[in-house]
Amino acid sequence: MILEVKNIKKTYSDFQLDCSLNLQKGRITGLIGANGTGKTTIFKAILGLIRIESGTIRIFGKDINELEKKDKEDIAVILSERTFSGYLTIKQIAKIMELSYQSFQRKDFLEQCVSHNLPLNKMIKDFSTGMKAKMKLLLAVSYQAKLLILDEPTEGLDVIARDEMLTILRTYMENEERSILISSHISTDLENFCDDIYLINKGNIIFNEEMPALLDEYGFLKINEEQLKMIDPKYISYIRKDNYGYCCMTSEKKFYQENFSDLVIEKGSLDEVLMMVVKGEKRC
Repeated sequence: MILEVKNIKKTYSDFQLDCSLNLQKGRITGLIGANGTGKTTIFKAILGLIRIESGTIRIFGKDINELEKKDKEDIAVILSERTFSGYLTIKQIAKIMELSYQSFQRKDFLEQCVSHNLPLNKMIKDFSTGMKAKMKLLLAVSYQAKLLILDEPTEGLDVIARDEMLTILRTYMENEERSILISSHISTDLENFCDDIYLINKGNIIFNEEMPALLDEYGFLKINEEQLKMIDPKYISYIRKDNYGYCCMTSEKKFYQENFSDLVIEKGSLDEVLMMVVKGEKRC
């Protein structure tokens, strides 16, 4: 197990985090939820940037308080906060990284920056949002870390810039010893990228599923009052009242397709799951 977060708690005046999650070697795990639900708090707890009240966090099989310098160099991070002064250039940042990380690949990093149209001698403060995001990602993958933690890395980027960043990450994951924990508001990025997904709401993990299962086996029944009384409810996990009638979420889409052929059943998606588990009524 690359990362194990077990029953961690952190309390603020108007918010409490209480959750668990795991990340396995060679996997990409997504964390999704609305703003203020606890995604960034989880990442800061994993990185030891905030003190948790209870629970355990283990990385590479060690408690986070027992990690040695070489262990920490195997963790790469992108948080929303700015990490370098805007008055530095990429070449200057490369010198800092070379002094900080033994495995930093300076030549390769600079070549990657050039190939992604990032100017080496221009101050970071003059970069566009997309240029800054690409630079941070190229830095994160430049020292061969085994664990990559990304908090909203594609936020504010257009579709072309997001695709470039996901391509960089797919190349990074060609090494099966590596793992990624990523959060994003853009569900389509995670649907096409992650192996499994955690959904967080109000500080609690309320949904966890393998991505292939979610996309292939989950479905949403769009039904009226009469159909609701008629169908077998045993595989309905959530239900929500809509203008046209009811929307029901099931992880057994094929069961309803085979036994209730006249129903309207739509394919599962992360957006639908998020809306349903947050606003719907849990049935089983």
